[in-house]
Amino acid sequence: MPKRGKKKEVEEETVNVECQEQDGNEQVAKKSKKGGGSKATKESEGPSIYEDPPEKLTCSAGKKSNLKITSWNVDGLRAWVKKKGLDWVRQENPDILCLQETKCAEKALPNEIKDMPEYPNKYWACSDDKEGYSGVAMLCKDLPLNVSFGIGVEEHDKEGRVITAEFKDYFLVAAYVPNSSRGLVRLDYRQKWDVDFRAYLKGLDGQKPLILCGDLNVAHQEIDLKNPKTNKKTAGFTPQEREGFGTLLGEGFVDSFRHLYPDVPYAYTFWTYMMNARGKNVGWRLDYFLLSKALLPKLCDSKIRSKIMGSDHCPITLYLAM
Repeated sequence: MPKRGKKKEVEEETVNVECQEQDGNEQVAKKSKKGGGSKATKESEGPSIYEDPPEKLTCSAGKKSNLKITSWNVDGLRAWVKKKGLDWVRQENPDILCLQETKCAEKALPNEIKDMPEYPNKYWACSDDKEGYSGVAMLCKDLPLNVSFGIGVEEHDKEGRVITAEFKDYFLVAAYVPNSSRGLVRLDYRQKWDVDFRAYLKGLDGQKPLILCGDLNVAHQEIDLKNPKTNKKTAGFTPQEREGFGTLLGEGFVDSFRHLYPDVPYAYTFWTYMMNARGKNVGWRLDYFLLSKALLPKLCDSKIRSKIMGSDHCPITLYLAM
């Protein structure tokens, strides 16, 4: 497996690394320029860290949570397993586990995850064209009524980015949304994806409520990344991507975390490995649970497990009272 630095230079995921490097450099430059002013004093006190509050295990109607879903961009399944990611999964013990950026064909899955008895129902999708690229997985304790792969558009589906599971009262869609890439070379493609993916989700929502989880590769609002001013032309924070996300919300879907915590800052889910970005909490919120509005009365909590290591993303967990 290529080293992380070289891999990031050639894959679509490079762009977030690039912007985080810019963020870190900008911080250093500003600190040097300001000297001993108030900003330097504030920075000397340490980074602004998000503290994940205790779980809320009842919904607004007082019903207790009975469905727990965890989503995690693992940035390479085999490396993540070696970093003991499964130890944390067993501790968290979700009913359903969704993984993104697995970079692993089904034939190459580590035995540690392939044979997990806790999750007898396992589903894998990977890129048809590129080895070690993209990929999503869904591991379920209960057997879904039906499972499908992709969104019905061959251009998108060949990259192995979506798994949909149908349960009695809802659909669960696990997605790894394409990145617009360094220099925004895939921005046009990303915008086409947004249109097609939105149509797919609306079609499902017309049948029963849905939960969408995964790495959606966009920081929707300025509060969702450390340095919004310097990243307005960077993949993941362009006006086009943010508008696409806003349009999706306008179609009847809700960002569960921001619904519960509308003004909470510093809540990020991605940090580049470079320049001690995670230690300084120079990050982006790219990972989400979106819900059909019909599921909002059942929402208990939406968590960001920002202290959990093992990837350049952290896991997120959703609690619902179904």
